[in-house]
Amino acid sequence: MDKIGELLSRRIDKIYPSKKALEKALRSGKKLRLYQGFDPSKPDLHIGHLVGLLTMKQFQDLGHEVIFLIGDFTGRVGDPTGKLKTRQALTEKQINANAKTYQEQAGMVLKFSGKNPVKMKFNSHWWKTYGSEKFLEIGNHLTVQQLIERDMFQARLKKGQPIHLSEFLYPLLQGYDSVAMAVDLEIGGTDQVFNMMMGRNLTKIYLNKEKFVVTTQLLVDSQGSKIGKTEGNAISLVSSPDQFYGQIMSLRDEAIVPCFRLITQTPIEQINQAAQDLKNGQKQMVWKKQLAFELVKMLHDQSTAQSAQKAFEQTFQKKQAVTPKSYQMPTAKANIIDVLVNSSLVQSRGQAKRLIDQGAVEVNQQVITDTKYILKSGETIRCGKHRFIKIK
Repeated sequence: MDKIGELLSRRIDKIYPSKKALEKALRSGKKLRLYQGFDPSKPDLHIGHLVGLLTMKQFQDLGHEVIFLIGDFTGRVGDPTGKLKTRQALTEKQINANAKTYQEQAGMVLKFSGKNPVKMKFNSHWWKTYGSEKFLEIGNHLTVQQLIERDMFQARLKKGQPIHLSEFLYPLLQGYDSVAMAVDLEIGGTDQVFNMMMGRNLTKIYLNKEKFVVTTQLLVDSQGSKIGKTEGNAISLVSSPDQFYGQIMSLRDEAIVPCFRLITQTPIEQINQAAQDLKNGQKQMVWKKQLAFELVKMLHDQSTAQSAQKAFEQTFQKKQAVTPKSYQMPTAKANIIDVLVNSSLVQSRGQAKRLIDQGAVEVNQQVITDTKYILKSGETIRCGKHRFIKIK
């Protein structure tokens, strides 16, 4: 199977208008402009986002123009998709704070520099310039019947739950993003079909062209629930490598094969072997450790993955205490973020700040929440569950 064949089959659920039409466009040599939108309702991307990010990477590797869109304007409303209750509205300040590190996180998978870089855009760029006249113009192309037919709106009506006008019009806002960027294709989860088809209809009306809609499969937990920020079951991409490895190891065995297929770049042949072994009740621990290793390697590097795996084996499999590594500070005192970065406990200052905010950093067994904390000689830092250093 070539790269186009794998792109069209590995993580994709459905293609509109058809798989055949998209394959023809891809094999024609035409450079497509495509995007996926990300709602900055939380500061961290998580493993569920990897399905879309890896699909975007496949298009990027084939030479297509890829846009990473941050819905900073629409995010203030919040996508009502799948929500039986109104989401709490976020302020512009909260949205901007959440979106601040999205490029750094997405850059763990996508290339934002070099040859054919992914472009990052914010939909406030055009929505802030539109007045009420533009909004009414777009609204003339839609009917209330089209919007009210959404399953989650019908469910709320039956339960007597309110539907805010801003939520009601959310599909219109997201749909017009396709027109504003003049894209040929949009990527999104299977729960986004209504919103994306709205964009397809508006693209046909305003630009007189067909927009492809590609839905990717959702990564779900053992109960069949979507892994996501709002659902509260997400594994953050900015967790420390050791913590991330351990969180993957805590997944149920039923998640191993779907995770390999949807959020890694492991060859299909190897995944098929894993599926066969697990079906026979064999090598569950071997394959789960391989999954955790592959993910840490993809997000960081092989050396970091080896270190995370070793720490896991010592701490959880062999029940050995982890001996803290020594770190020599250049001065008698130093800021905790500087030490976390310089000692390689974290990959960046942004990651250090997030881990501190999450309560994942301890000094002498005390959780540190102050990013300006000053470390002294003799103190021990723990980052995540089992990454330690001893300050000299």
